[in-house]
Amino acid sequence: MATAGQWLAGARPRTLGAAISPVLVGVAAASTDTDIDGAYAVGALFVAFALQVGVNYANDFSDGVRGTDAERRGPVRLTASGLATPDAVKRAAQVSFALAAVVGLWLSIAVNPVLILVGGVCILAAATYTGGPRPYGYAGLGEVMVLICFGFVATAGTAYLQLDRINAEAWLGSFVTGLPACAILLTNNLRDVETDRAAGKRTLAVRFGADRSRQLYWLCIAGSFVAVGWLGALHSWAYLAIGAMAFALGPMRLVRERSDPPSLVRALVLTALFQMVLASLVAIGLFAS
Repeated sequence: MATAGQWLAGARPRTLGAAISPVLVGVAAASTDTDIDGAYAVGALFVAFALQVGVNYANDFSDGVRGTDAERRGPVRLTASGLATPDAVKRAAQVSFALAAVVGLWLSIAVNPVLILVGGVCILAAATYTGGPRPYGYAGLGEVMVLICFGFVATAGTAYLQLDRINAEAWLGSFVTGLPACAILLTNNLRDVETDRAAGKRTLAVRFGADRSRQLYWLCIAGSFVAVGWLGALHSWAYLAIGAMAFALGPMRLVRERSDPPSLVRALVLTALFQMVLASLVAIGLFAS
């Protein structure tokens, strides 16, 4: 039986900023045009958080039963390590998705029932990242779906709940949050490139190779600052986010210079921290505008 601490570690709490950041920026983007409904904001945060936890447990289950995690080096894997049964991990993922669905349904009915379809697609995408007969994470599409779901849908969708439309700030904010989320996944897959290749998991890092994946990581970080520049052109206080560059230099250096798993785990953690700092500074700037 896994302990509570091991279940918490299995949820990969260091990646949960990828759920918080887009909601924070989406709410701030909406605040430039309207007063904020706190209940909708909290609901959006809960949905994003539950989806992130769900996809982490679903990934743990699917990779564990496929044997992909057998030689994986990094945070604890509940299924592969035998700390929890596959069924227990699968149920944890299902409960997380169910909670996201319940709150998402409330938000959709309150704002626009069309959002039910959007939410259903996101849950399906989370469940089939490494699960199902044809997991898209094994085909190198993980980063694309992260940009869509944890960039555009989470950020612009949060703003939509407040405005009943999506403003320019929310679209630009989607790149601010989505591109660093892609960088987090790239770092994770760079760490696992050899074991993934051996297991037949053709992530983007496996397909592109380590060198080009490192270049793509840098482009993701640079692209997030390009989006900050556009936001600053609309609201000058958003330029506060340039200060997040101090938090980007460390992981960028690690990704460029190191290939050992412990260093890349460190780069992943620092990239997640950078995303949170960047999103927080953008949000402060937009709220101040």
